[in-house]
Amino acid sequence: MPAANLVHHAHTRGITTLTLDSPANRNALSSALVGELTERLNRAGKDTGVRAVLLTHTGTTFCAGADLRDPPHPDTLVGLLRRIVALDKPVVARVDGHVRAGGLGLLGACDISAASASSSFAFTEVRIGVAPAVISLPLLPRLDPRAVARHYLTGERFDAAEAVRAGLVTTAGPDVDQVLEPVLDGLRRSSPQGLAETKRLLTVKVLEAFDRDAESLTALSARLFASSEAREGMTAFLERRDPAWVL
Repeated sequence: MPAANLVHHAHTRGITTLTLDSPANRNALSSALVGELTERLNRAGKDTGVRAVLLTHTGTTFCAGADLRDPPHPDTLVGLLRRIVALDKPVVARVDGHVRAGGLGLLGACDISAASASSSFAFTEVRIGVAPAVISLPLLPRLDPRAVARHYLTGERFDAAEAVRAGLVTTAGPDVDQVLEPVLDGLRRSSPQGLAETKRLLTVKVLEAFDRDAESLTALSARLFASSEAREGMTAFLERRDPAWVL
């Protein structure tokens, strides 16, 4: 594996916890982190002792989106998102901090997501000259259309209450672990077969979107990231300045 210890693994009473731990880039989706997380999910899928997967993070950022210095190939990101959706065990996201851009795709792929009330969210792709293309595969079938139009187009930051209203987050509260307690208890009380078959019912429309649109959205993502406008946007972001188009 190209990088080690970007995703930590723990297992307690049927719940496998996968912790994103790449503080140097705020848990951004580097090619190394995406590969390691995919491998961890594959292992959890094969482990009969795993009832559900809890995806969480270290630090104040759940995931900052794509790592602009080492971005994963769009096909690789599609593979990760589909692995979460198609895993025959529920995947639950635990957010206690910031989520940006591609990190929201992880939330969209998860079956249940819980956030602390202080968490914040933003689809920042438009601000660097690209679009939330690949991450739309799990997001658009699940989000409120009017809410997603606003947040996709403006890139503005929104809070946990709005994330719940939009359908991005399942539940939120002052203490995310307290919010998660009944969720994890319910999963532990459920049968493996019951969970697997129920998840299949719930993900039919999302997997249809992958089958129908993955190729075109992957091509769109690759084209946009290679554009001169995106190069200006990413350079401006890394240099902490406004891109040329800001009025």
